[in-house]
Amino acid sequence: MVERSPLIVAVDTTDLAIVDSLIKATRGSVSVYKFGLEFYLKYGQDVLRSFIDRFDIELFLDLKLHDIANTVAGAARSIAPLRPLFLTVHATGGTEMIKAAADAVPETMIAAVTILTSLDQEEMRRVGFTGSVQERVIGLSELAFQAGARAIVSSAREVAEIKKCVPAGITITPGIRPAGSSQDDQARTMTPKEAIDAGSDFLVIGRPITASKDPGAAAAEILDSLH
Repeated sequence: MVERSPLIVAVDTTDLAIVDSLIKATRGSVSVYKFGLEFYLKYGQDVLRSFIDRFDIELFLDLKLHDIANTVAGAARSIAPLRPLFLTVHATGGTEMIKAAADAVPETMIAAVTILTSLDQEEMRRVGFTGSVQERVIGLSELAFQAGARAIVSSAREVAEIKKCVPAGITITPGIRPAGSSQDDQARTMTPKEAIDAGSDFLVIGRPITASKDPGAAAAEILDSLH
């Protein structure tokens, strides 16, 4: 297993053969892999455990839990056997919910999702958030960290301010696009080097790696670009 890389590959398929080949191809540059709700609901813990054990990878379990505190605590306890490195919850679930998740799985870092990177300022206002994106992200970051979250998920554009407010928090940034690539469904993006320079600790990258003809080379090139 490589020294923990700042790259997190977003596994965006439920085809097990593709997942197998993707991990094999990228393991030289990546140690953490993000699996989301679709994959988890289709296959459950046994398949995830098989990938963790076979490839000695670390798991970012992106379930974005958001419910009453007791329900979230129960859900978090149910995935404890997987020992994920990160488990996501929505910061908008509030203090008690985040604390319940953190207490339920103390060996896992709760990663609080602030404002989805697919939302721009106009769309954020349409769903009921007031003020600027950055104001809401900072406020949610402070709330989440005080409640027991150990990582914050946000656009790289807000990372510098998050680091000022919660310097001990780990920053995880999706919406990362190498120079020249399509933004796809993300609204607030940065290149990998820009994000690291802004203070991001981990970069979540999907299609620029997973849709590449050579995922291993794509991951290695992105990792090299950080230096």
